Amino acid sequence: MIRWLYSCLMCVVQPLLRRKLARRGVLEPGYLHAVPERFGHYTVPAGSGYIWIHAVSLGETRAAAVLLGALRAQLPGIQLLLTHGTATGREEGKGLLQSGDVQVWQPWDTPQAVRRFLTHFRPRLGILLETELWPNLAAACKDAGVPLVLANARLSPASARRARRLSWLARPAYAALAAVWAQTEGDAQRLRVLGAPVRAVFGNLKFDASPDAAQLARAQGWRAAQPKPVVMLASSREGEELMLLQAMASYAGAREVQWLIVPRHPQRFGSVAALLVQLGLSMSRRSGWTDEPEPALVWLGDSLGEMALYYGMSDVALLGGSFAPLGGQNLIEAAACGCPVVMGPHTFNFSEAAQLAIACGAGFRVDDMAQALTLLRPLLQSEARLAASRIAATGFGAAHRGAARNTAQAIAELLAACDAQRAVG
Repeated sequence: MIRWLYSCLMCVVQPLLRRKLARRGVLEPGYLHAVPERFGHYTVPAGSGYIWIHAVSLGETRAAAVLLGALRAQLPGIQLLLTHGTATGREEGKGLLQSGDVQVWQPWDTPQAVRRFLTHFRPRLGILLETELWPNLAAACKDAGVPLVLANARLSPASARRARRLSWLARPAYAALAAVWAQTEGDAQRLRVLGAPVRAVFGNLKFDASPDAAQLARAQGWRAAQPKPVVMLASSREGEELMLLQAMASYAGAREVQWLIVPRHPQRFGSVAALLVQLGLSMSRRSGWTDEPEPALVWLGDSLGEMALYYGMSDVALLGGSFAPLGGQNLIEAAACGCPVVMGPHTFNFSEAAQLAIACGAGFRVDDMAQALTLLRPLLQSEARLAASRIAATGFGAAHRGAARNTAQAIAELLAACDAQRAVG
């Protein structure tokens, strides 16, 4: 009865979803692509036997790339069904496809759309990444005999409290899963409370990602040509750029630093550029560079897929999403590039990774942006301290690898058991 009411609500709000997609499509045309797929209507031929991976957005798609490499090694010849919820995730996911693979949008969580999706593709197994669990999708997979797992699973304390308040929806969804592999023991405990079948704690897949070597090499060349230390505001969210610019206004050494701002979402590149112009600050956009960065007080990283380049150019990164109460972006990527990070107070999306980075000297915690700039001055003025932080960052990233191999092996074992059970049945 409860899920029926939820299903009715999801059906009623479909026109609002269409309007939202139309609005977002103005700045990101990818949202206007293949809209009927979101409601279970496809132009690609029907198929069967896919290994289905759902990676809702950009970060999950990068984690999916790591896992998929390990899966293809464990299960050669698999056919991939890759789904997403955001345009940036789908664009990133194109590079993961091989011959015979299919990429479509995640079905909207109505019984009708989910049923059409499962009937059309008939996957052997579904893999959801991190947090992306939907009640009707979980129930339909269980009814259809499609084992559905949650890999690289995380659940913050705040999200766990919300899920407990909606336990009438959350508990059946988690209970419908065939297996859960958590990032941390804390995540595992919170997931178990909600009835999730946690099989193991494997760590974070993102530690197994290798930064683009060509980008790092280019970054080193560009960095060597810069007379000033480079400080990046990495994957910034709305409001954080203004926090930085306001802190810079009262920072005595502002013009002794080369500032680099890389917004998290591409639809905000234009608004951040407009903010810099409005404040009268000289700016150079990455999209306008040819052989090397152009001189300006602030560089604007307005490109996709170049985070290794940006981290490689930077002496220190200020972690976006951690100065506004948004949980923080991926600090593991910075560590893989040997770039130490300064974090604001909000890192609940990567709480354990943040604590480990601080403990080993790869990260620093501050209360706000002004305090971050105060911390920067002695760090940037001491080459020995900066070098030690870089070494700590590289070591931190290398020390926590292995989740991809372990997750892929667990998936292969589960898949073999389910296939054997189907054969007997």
